[in-house]
Formats: sequence, C-alpha cells, structure tokens
Amino acid sequence: MGDDDAERALIVPIDPDPDLDASDPADPSPSHHPSRRRHGSAQLDVLAAIAAGGALGAPARYEMTRLIHVTKGTFPWATFWTNISGSFVLGFLLILLIERFPPSRYLRPFFATGFLGAYTTFSTYMVDTATLLKDGHTALGITYLLASALAGFVAVWFGIIAGRLAPLGEDRHRTPKGRPG
Repeated sequence: MGDDDAERALIVPIDPDPDLDASDPADPSPSHHPSRRRHGSAQLDVLAAIAAGGALGAPARYEMTRLIHVTKGTFPWATFWTNISGSFVLGFLLILLIERFPPSRYLRPFFATGFLGAYTTFSTYMVDTATLLKDGHTALGITYLLASALAGFVAVWFGIIAGRLAPLGEDRHRTPKGRPG
C-alpha cells in the first residue's frame, strides 16, 4: 500500500447525499422547490426502503440479545457488541456506497438508515446506562457509557479504513467526489 492509499484510508468520507431525481435547483418553478420535493410522493419509495431495512434490522438486534445473555447488574454485552458491530459495518458500508459504487437512491437508506438504524440501539444503550446507575453500579455504568462511545468511534473508523482497503477492482473505485478514480 502506497503513501497516498494510506492517507486516503484515514480520511472521513464526504456524503454527497445524492438526490437522483432532482432537476436544476436554480429553477424557481414550484415543482423544483426543495420542500415540495421533500414531502412529495417521490420520497415514499425511499421511506419504503428504510422501512424494509428496519424490518430486517430489528429482528437481527433481537437475535443478538438471544445469543449474548446478560444478567442484571452486569456489563450489557449484548447491546455493546450490537452497537460496536453495527458501527463497524456502517463505516465499511458507507465507504462502499459513497465512494466505491455508483450512486443509488435506495441502498444507503435501506442499509444505513433502515437496517443498521434498527439493528443498533442508542436508546437501549442509554437505558442500560441509566439502569446500572440507578441500581448502584456507578463505576460499571460510567465504564459502559464511555467504553461504548469510544469503541463505537474506533469501530466506525476501522470500518472506514477496511472499506477503503477492500479489493473490489479498479472499475468499481470512485474518488470521494464520485468521479472514477
């Protein structure tokens, strides 16, 4: 791996958030008004992609809690590993979807927002922390709170690096601006 590849692997991705249906944003006609597009029926298909991803991500999270049994008053390993694995996959996946594959209206909403949004769980992370604190496990609660946040950042960072280093062939590589590399 050359110096340029090593430097590029450490750069955080820029999400162009492509609106593949958008026309010229300089067009002042009412049909091109941003609020009209945002609330129009064209967004229902994206919402359906998010819902389908969420319908698969939530049962996946539930299965993780069945695989990793946690007793009351102990470190919430099930939530911890669910969130950490989701963070890694999110970093990896976003690199592929933003920088390595052609823009898609549905893949990022389906996987990143839908599946991984339902798979990972910030709310359970906070409830687990609050429960540990309420039950007098202050050191464990604070450790869990900080370890989860730090491990999540590290996992997404490694996911970004892994996504950039994944060998997919030159024809699938794009620069961060979306042009062939």
